[in-house]
Amino acid sequence: MKKILFALLFLASNLKAQEAKVISPGSNLIVDGIPSIPASIASDVKRYTESRSASLVTWHPVKSEMIISTRFANTGQLHYVKFPLGDRKQITFFEEPVTNASFEPINGNYFIFGKDQGGNEFNQLYRFDVNTGKSTLLTDGKRSQNGGINWNHKGDKIAYGSTKRNGADRDIYIMDPLSPSTEKLCLELKGGGWGVSDWSADDKQLIIREGISANESHLWIADVATGNLTELTDRNEKSVSYGSSEFSKDGKGVWIITDKESEFSRLAYIDIATKKITYITNDIKWDIEGFAITDDGSSMVFSTNEGGQSQLYFMNPTTRTYKTIKSLPICTVNGFQFHKKTNDLALVISTAQSASDIFVIKKGTETLERWTESELGGLIPTELTIPKSVIWKSFDGREINGFYYAANKKFEGKRPVIINIHGGPESQSRPGFSGVSNYYNNELGVAVIYPNVRGSSGYGKTFLALDNGFKREESVKDIGALLDWIAQQPELDASRIMVMGGSYGGYMTLAVSTNYADRIRCAIDVVGISNFNTFLKNTESYRRDLRRVEYGDERDSSMYAFLEKISPLNNASKIKKPLFIVQGGNDPRVPKTEAVQMAEKVKSLGGKVWYLEAKDEGHGFKKKNNSDFQLYATVMFIKMFLLD
Repeated sequence: MKKILFALLFLASNLKAQEAKVISPGSNLIVDGIPSIPASIASDVKRYTESRSASLVTWHPVKSEMIISTRFANTGQLHYVKFPLGDRKQITFFEEPVTNASFEPINGNYFIFGKDQGGNEFNQLYRFDVNTGKSTLLTDGKRSQNGGINWNHKGDKIAYGSTKRNGADRDIYIMDPLSPSTEKLCLELKGGGWGVSDWSADDKQLIIREGISANESHLWIADVATGNLTELTDRNEKSVSYGSSEFSKDGKGVWIITDKESEFSRLAYIDIATKKITYITNDIKWDIEGFAITDDGSSMVFSTNEGGQSQLYFMNPTTRTYKTIKSLPICTVNGFQFHKKTNDLALVISTAQSASDIFVIKKGTETLERWTESELGGLIPTELTIPKSVIWKSFDGREINGFYYAANKKFEGKRPVIINIHGGPESQSRPGFSGVSNYYNNELGVAVIYPNVRGSSGYGKTFLALDNGFKREESVKDIGALLDWIAQQPELDASRIMVMGGSYGGYMTLAVSTNYADRIRCAIDVVGISNFNTFLKNTESYRRDLRRVEYGDERDSSMYAFLEKISPLNNASKIKKPLFIVQGGNDPRVPKTEAVQMAEKVKSLGGKVWYLEAKDEGHGFKKKNNSDFQLYATVMFIKMFLLD
């Protein structure tokens, strides 16, 4: 009897040990077709998953202290930093990420922050009282988007956009955050692309931006008391974009970023009375991405995107002369802000060998003072791959750019390749910190290429529009040309290529899987579009018209037919290689129906497909436990189908 009992205990012990050797998905994950993941994978990738980054949220309006966002548990939360390299004191503790906030601009007694639920992007606004630590809901708490807040100069009101009226149109509201019942509809608008840019010095007017597409937007002046709108730019202009905008300190003009009469966006000034535009940065043949002005109007800073890398310039607003800030490393700058009182400039810098961190340039200097030093989780910076810019010619002779992260030199022979395509489609891959992708380079010996196909930003507005409407598949041909380029590189293995991407990059992944099935080994589609017609039907209504400008209006019969023809869903029979589909269950941009219908179609045709869905995520995984499991499955997928 004792022997039998011992045998049973031994068997139970062995079963538990075997169970412990695999990674079990959480109850929030839907897993289909994915085999058991060995626990050893988690151990192998661990040090590549523990790096952190810090983003600038807001300066305190009086003290030389700031709020940042960083992750110390499962999600990014707000933290307070009092001095350079000071302790990061966590001040929000939610299950959902909190990455934005704005201080009441006079005394800093409270700040406003936004938060959604489960990645659904129905952002609600909250007031956080500094003395009590209490958070108070300010908006309706329903299926509405609320955000883009802008404080008046008196500091007692915010203007912001909200879709709460009908879920489709983004109206402008004004509220005293200390008394939410004062909320007032200022502008009832048509369309989902509206937002507040700035208040006039007397708090009587607002600059309102109307976004139509990546290639077209317009600026208006709104009277706060009456809600009347006056054109600041010509509403009949097509293919002209206006970005950031801010009233000049004398109230006579507006500083803007625009690509009007230019291939690239320039810093410019509009005289309100005459509507005359003066272009400031004519000699810079790259996009101006953003600018900031000190509270006293004595200084400005603006940033450029120069082939994917960032450069900063100081400018005198009176003389309009500017100079390069030479202390910057080779990097990308992901936001900057002047302190209201000291005029110190805080900025966020990322490099290929360091995650995003916050630095400050003191007034009157160009010296970088480090405020945060995010942990790399055991990674050694000098061992992280520095990318190089590569160029190849596409089917029509047009040059396409990308960034190439080579496999670690310890690996011999021709190396397999991952092509990782960005979303947007008007985003841009840039040479910043690539995070877990370093694992592919250093531990798996895989090269990674981030292409900027036609339709990407950063290369001029003509290039930006080259994939619109009926030109959609020409961007897919850019990847076909990249496959040709890879075959010509002596160190790369054209017989072992995986394509992956998220959002629009997910569509590109599926399109490559159908158009170039014989030239890839496998593919990973993350929150991708499988049929533009069903996507436009099911995406949230506030986005629909904005996306139609880019992808085509499916209500037109010829466009509908074209989108059906190129749909990866309708060409699923051409997919011959393993496919991994990743989806957020609450995604408002690319609803999970896009992923589900694609997975079911491929399976029905006998194809191999893995499916992973997180019920508590939206457009991409933001929670560490979910992104870690996604990575474990991705690594196993790569080992099984790319490296085999």
